[in-house]
Amino acid sequence: MKAVWIIGAGVAGLSAALTLARHGQESVLVSSAPSVRAQSVMAEGGINAALDTKGQGDSMEEHFRDTMEAGCDLADPNAVRALTEGAAEVVRTLARLGVAFNRTEGGALDLRYFGGQKKKRTAFAQSSTGRQVMAALIQEARRWEDRGLIRRKDHHEVVKYLTRGQNECTGCIILDKYTKSCEILSGTGLLASGGLNGLFGRTTGAVQNTGAAAAAAYLAGAACANLEMIQYHPTTAAISGKRALLSEAARGEGGRLFVLRDGIRWYYMEEKYPELKNLMPRDVVSRETEAVCRECGQDTAWLDLTGVDKEVLSERLGDLTEFCREFLHRDPGREPIPVYPGIHYFMGGLYVDAAHRTTLRGLYAAGECACQYHGANRLGGNSLLGAIFGGYTAAQTILRDIPLPEMCAAEAEKAAEDWCALCGAVAARREAVSCAAVEAELSRILNDCLGIRRQEVSLCTGAAALAELTRHVCAGQDREAGAARQYALEARLALATAMVESAWARKESRGAHFRTDFPRRDDAHYQKTTVARRHSGGTEISFEPIAEEARP
Repeated sequence: MKAVWIIGAGVAGLSAALTLARHGQESVLVSSAPSVRAQSVMAEGGINAALDTKGQGDSMEEHFRDTMEAGCDLADPNAVRALTEGAAEVVRTLARLGVAFNRTEGGALDLRYFGGQKKKRTAFAQSSTGRQVMAALIQEARRWEDRGLIRRKDHHEVVKYLTRGQNECTGCIILDKYTKSCEILSGTGLLASGGLNGLFGRTTGAVQNTGAAAAAAYLAGAACANLEMIQYHPTTAAISGKRALLSEAARGEGGRLFVLRDGIRWYYMEEKYPELKNLMPRDVVSRETEAVCRECGQDTAWLDLTGVDKEVLSERLGDLTEFCREFLHRDPGREPIPVYPGIHYFMGGLYVDAAHRTTLRGLYAAGECACQYHGANRLGGNSLLGAIFGGYTAAQTILRDIPLPEMCAAEAEKAAEDWCALCGAVAARREAVSCAAVEAELSRILNDCLGIRRQEVSLCTGAAALAELTRHVCAGQDREAGAARQYALEARLALATAMVESAWARKESRGAHFRTDFPRRDDAHYQKTTVARRHSGGTEISFEPIAEEARP
């Protein structure tokens, strides 16, 4: 089989490439930036596995239940079962590759609490676990690059997926960001491009994650699922045009949230949720934080780490402590840190089965760009795990599914002609469009209608605004940006519209999706997957049953 092309070179993409290489299958990693700049590097808190090194009686079954409960029973139980059963081996493999996990005095992997978990289950490397994991995977990938089984195409991005009929992906067109030249990659592909941060602008994610790769797949016919499920992290801080994450590890080590009520500190999570306190699932903490700030007339809550042992701050939260000192100009050991919920993770994405196949034969997806494992709300500590295990699972599926659709020479020639014609049609438009201005307006619309609290009026207003913005973009051209960027923007607008329409269609509150006009969970009608499909130039939303768990 030809080389498998992988869009994205973070943990999901690297995990897939390494798995393929170990089986003798060549792959090409296509990424807009080198792996060291992937969003995966920014993961802070840790990675989950029921290792039970603390003697609390933790188990894979409890990890499974916590994951399903946090996801409000919207995840595929078969996929979650495989994830939680494979977690321990994922962590042990990372340790063997050299990830410098914190360890106990006896040498066992140290574990800590994370939100939504009743046992210490999260292995960590201070508060920079993602950086450590990426360093180990990059080093391992270099061995296979030297053998020719992994090739890289940095500073490239996918602009279009090539299809045959209604449900086959036969390749893609990628653009060299330096030379602006295009190239066709034929054969099987895996999308591992991360979250949809660029649609919203101010998130905790990497600014280069524009969402364009997933949007292009949606435009090509791949269905998306649960796009309305957007996780707001309770503790983020404003810095230089984005939100900075203050890891949940801070609360796992004893950090406490409060607001000032009549001049007195109110530790609201401890009063309202006495069992798990500050370690309730993220959707709960974010909603409570937004509500108490509104109630008390404040624009921020506070994260209090002054009661945490100094040794814990320096050794287990050393990176977070240094970040606060350098970028927020506050010493967390002496004064509280101002925080407020910010967009952090996208549970929804390309609709995949438990084996990570999308609805287009020949195209797979893993990591945050795929709708898998997390349901309506991701359990803290499951993101790195889901990306690594997802990349591994997708690669194993690809190896099983061979042979897959590929393009013949005539199809490749036709695809190149069609792309040139599309670019020419965009260049022939007479009206002027500013892609930068449209992107800013897109961000404003989505932040307005897809906040922590949603309602029909704002969702309908947002959908109408997106429709008008789409008409404006499709009627004009941005001569400086170029046709490829404008085509990507049109795809992003289509995906954004699907997100808003998914939120409008789900008339209940569940996990990260909270409707003030439908505040209750409605299992009878909505314990189903929201599926968005591109249909006749518009969006088609349906609700499809969640797979039943297969019993041995």
